[in-house]
Formats: sequence, structure tokens, C-alpha cells
Amino acid sequence: MSLLQKDTRVAPRTGRDQQRMSSFQLNLSPLKEPLGFIKVLEWIASIFAFATCGGFKGKTEIQVSCPKTPENRTITAAFGYPFRLNQVAFQAPPGVNVCDVEWRDHVLIGDYSSSAQFYVTFAVFVFLYCMAALLLYLGYTSLYRDSRKLTMTDFVITLVATFLWLVSTSAWAKALTDIKIATGPNIVRELGPCNQRVTCHFGSVTSMGSLNVSVIFGFLNMILWGGNAWFVYKETSLHSPSNTSASHGQGGVPPPSGI
Repeated sequence: MSLLQKDTRVAPRTGRDQQRMSSFQLNLSPLKEPLGFIKVLEWIASIFAFATCGGFKGKTEIQVSCPKTPENRTITAAFGYPFRLNQVAFQAPPGVNVCDVEWRDHVLIGDYSSSAQFYVTFAVFVFLYCMAALLLYLGYTSLYRDSRKLTMTDFVITLVATFLWLVSTSAWAKALTDIKIATGPNIVRELGPCNQRVTCHFGSVTSMGSLNVSVIFGFLNMILWGGNAWFVYKETSLHSPSNTSASHGQGGVPPPSGI
């Protein structure tokens, strides 16, 4: 009878332990470890990545002089994210006829929306994943570290994210180089009226320093995720299979002594 009573007491305690492990319990200690601290840095870096690229707006200006009048007029092409330059038309000042040319029929050259949108969309997804991962690290610490599937999934996603940061940032860096060329002094040679009836001089273009920063943050994110892969790997059963099996074996029947 005593053995049966002992068994009935152990079962409820085990059920409470499992329920307590799966319930939300705020624990800030992972923030003091590289696993949580680097995740916060990744979260912040992803914000800068998509904000500096997705929020950009600029314009390029060309000075135009007509054969009959020596005065210079300015035509402007305003562009921004997602950088479909082939849909950006030149605009003359309101109510001003610049050399009898319909400047709205002339646009910039190039469509770089695929690279820009891929970069920004991926950065937004990373931002959301970092929030979910931090919630798991801080609120379900025991559940995360005792689950093989969660740690392995986190490790695989970290490796994939590192690779996609490299791909998306490289593609966006190449697109940014082409955007600078398409909105720079070379556009004078591409405009039909400038090679025929009127004289054109390149005026100015908005500084693209924030876009340069977006590329820097893209490669910074790649470094952060690549470095964090080691700390996520240490949480998986691949790094310490003995500890994982020992944790699953706790509470079992101990082997008989003398063997």
C-alpha cells in the first residue's frame, strides 16, 4: 500500500512541473547571455535596415536653357522606394513652359524594385522573428532549452537568415550603384530633348547617405546572425547530446547498484 501511495503522489507533481514549464514566466537572465543579447542587437539592426531603405525619398534636377531665351529653367524627377525609376517622369515648375517640351513624357531609366523590396521585406520578417524569438527566450526559457525541436528550428532559421542577409544585401548594393548612375550626370545624355533642341546641364541629386547606411546595416546583420549561429548551435542537441538525454532521463528509475 505504501508503494501505491507514493506513486499517486509523484504523478500530480510531474503534471504541475510540465504545466509550469509551458506557461509564461518572465526571465531576463537570457539578456545577459550572448544568445539573448545578440538577438536584441539583431532586432535593432533590422529596424535600421528597412527604415533607411524604405523611407528614402529624393530627386534629381537638370538645368535647361532654351535657344531663344538665355534663362535657365529647372526640371525635376522625384524618386524613392521602391525605385521604379522607369515610372518617374520629369516635371517642370507649375505653370511654366520650359522650351515647349512636354517633360512628363520623359522618365528615368531602370526598375530596381525587385532588389529593394526583397531587402526591405526580408528585414521586416527578421524584425518580427526577433520579437518572437525574444518572447520565447524570456518567457519560455525552460521550454526552449528542453525542447530539441525549438532549438534545432532556431538554429536552422539562423543559418538561413545569415545566407539571405548576404544575398539580399549584395543585390541591394548592386541596385544602389545602378540607381546612383541612373540619377546622376549621365541622365543628360539619355534625355531626347537635351540632345536636340535644348541645352541641358546636370543640376543636383539628393544625397543617398541613408541608402549607403542601409547597405552597411545589411552586412552588419549578416555578421550578427553568422556570429549568433554558434550560440544557438550550443543550445541544440548537436552540441551537447549527452546533456539533452540526461535531462530527458531525469525522474526515471535509477539503474540497480552493483553493475
